Amino acid sequence: MKASGRFDREWRTGWAFAAPGLALLAVVMGFPLGYSVLMAMSSLTLLKPSLLPFVGFDNFAVIFGDRLFWGAVLLTIRYSAVTVIGEFLVGLAIALMLKRAVRTRPLYFGLLTIPMAMSPISVALVWKMLLQPNLGIVNHLLETAGLPRVDWLGSADLALSTMVFVDIWQQTSFVVLLLAAGLAALPKEPYEAAEVDGATALQQFFYITLPMLRPVAGIAIIIQLINEFRTYDLPYVLTRGGPGTSTEVLSYFAYRKAFLGLSLNQGAAAAFFLLLIILLLTVVFFIRLEKADAVTPH
Repeated sequence: MKASGRFDREWRTGWAFAAPGLALLAVVMGFPLGYSVLMAMSSLTLLKPSLLPFVGFDNFAVIFGDRLFWGAVLLTIRYSAVTVIGEFLVGLAIALMLKRAVRTRPLYFGLLTIPMAMSPISVALVWKMLLQPNLGIVNHLLETAGLPRVDWLGSADLALSTMVFVDIWQQTSFVVLLLAAGLAALPKEPYEAAEVDGATALQQFFYITLPMLRPVAGIAIIIQLINEFRTYDLPYVLTRGGPGTSTEVLSYFAYRKAFLGLSLNQGAAAAFFLLLIILLLTVVFFIRLEKADAVTPH
């Protein structure tokens, strides 16, 4: 009984300390989320700024019937997958190289934080000037080398790839920092035992480094997946979703519906659908990560 009473007191004390923070979190996050749900089920437009009458799931039915919506969903999935894979592979390669550069590592880390410290809008503006078809320095260098100019952002075949490159250029540094921290925390004993057994560097990487790095790698991947699924700055500044709809990701589709199409309710419905996708991905990924960690021998 004494242990039970002590547990109850600790439980009440814990909730008492947590209550102010939880209340603030509910106001800061709960109110906008709840209002967005109301917007998604309302008749609210820029021409008719009123939530009433509520239309239920009619706005979702409208956007689900729009082929451009599903095109934006598929493009967002493809864009996020390519960028996250690219960021992880490049970030892992750089982190492994930095592990060997002991003396110059602080200098490299300082340089890597520059793209990460820049806002996506600034990055997009800089790269838009660099890639400008007539005055950009990239095309100037191509012409100097005897190559033709390239319309990096005006071509439907190149615009998405260019946007992926710019995204990877900025976001890889964050992945590098996470993976470098994970590599630095790995114990040395398994590597010493592997060397005694005659394991090659490649075998140590696949059978020791990658399995032990899985938790950190998983966190890096899910954070970047969330960032890429909700990316908006780059397509807005670089391409405005064009040419056509070749770079119109779901976040930009929601913006276009809400503010260019004047339908705040349908834009809110598209944004809420994006939120559901991100939540589903997060839950599924962490479940699989926990299962994989449970079967991994420690």
